[in-house]
Amino acid sequence: MVKSIKGQFFLSIVVALGFIINSFNYTDFSLRGELHLPKLLFYLVMIISVYNAGMLTQQYIQSRKEKSK
Repeated sequence: MVKSIKGQFFLSIVVALGFIINSFNYTDFSLRGELHLPKLLFYLVMIISVYNAGMLTQQYIQSRKEKSK
């Protein structure tokens, strides 16, 4: 487990980018009216990952501001 905020920040950015790249490369966007639960879950995890990366970015920026004071 990565304990530093900087390490968590970079790890979350890499994971979020990996989900986005994988999504655009290997996902068929024409669903033809069918429910595809695995694709839906994959997109849900991708959105959560990107949100988590944003939250860790905010924490990282705030910690850098506190260190500079």
